[in-house]
Amino acid sequence: MSESGPTEATATEGTTPERRPRRWPQVLIACLAIAAVAFAIGRFTAFGAGTPATPASDSADAGFARDMQVHHAQAVDMAMQIYRKTDDDELRTLSYDIATAQSAQKGEMYDWLVSWGLPQSGGPLMSWMSDADHAGHGSAASPTSDADLRAAMGMATDAELTALAQATGTPADCLFLDLMIRHHEGAIPMADAVLARGSQPRVLEVAAAMKAGQLAEIDAMHSIQARLGCR
Repeated sequence: MSESGPTEATATEGTTPERRPRRWPQVLIACLAIAAVAFAIGRFTAFGAGTPATPASDSADAGFARDMQVHHAQAVDMAMQIYRKTDDDELRTLSYDIATAQSAQKGEMYDWLVSWGLPQSGGPLMSWMSDADHAGHGSAASPTSDADLRAAMGMATDAELTALAQATGTPADCLFLDLMIRHHEGAIPMADAVLARGSQPRVLEVAAAMKAGQLAEIDAMHSIQARLGCR
């Protein structure tokens, strides 16, 4: 039998293989082209084109990442303290949200510094901020000692943390709310400063979300204070 038989039979039944549209070669070429473009973009990005330069150690991005880790660490500690002992369901939920959100943000900021090849500590707190930025922290516009710097950031003192650890019942709830509202209020100028001076898109995104979230939590805590009769 001639080998041309099946081909001829196929031709009589419909479109021949030679006339049938062949899409796979075009698809393959398109995929290769896309891959080539993606590779080129990756190489282009790897050399720093189209992306912000790695922040310097004294940059707003790095300073914010360091200082906000310190700030968040205390917030997580206070939130977990009240979470474990409050009998107020709304406060328990809020404190859990604060602890989990700020713990995740703290971890991400740690990773930023690692990816930038920068140390996790460097220089006094808020040294990356300008005098105008410090003005947002109230009367402690030009703090000098570490205690002053922490106070300017709205952080609790050791004595206040001890009092929170020892308090129980509604007094503990009210003390926590006082301390955390002040703590959140201290973070807002820091977020504003990096939003004005930062260069890293992810840093700016996190700072904006952090500011919005903490302002909302401040409102919620004021509401709980009123309900509990704290003031």
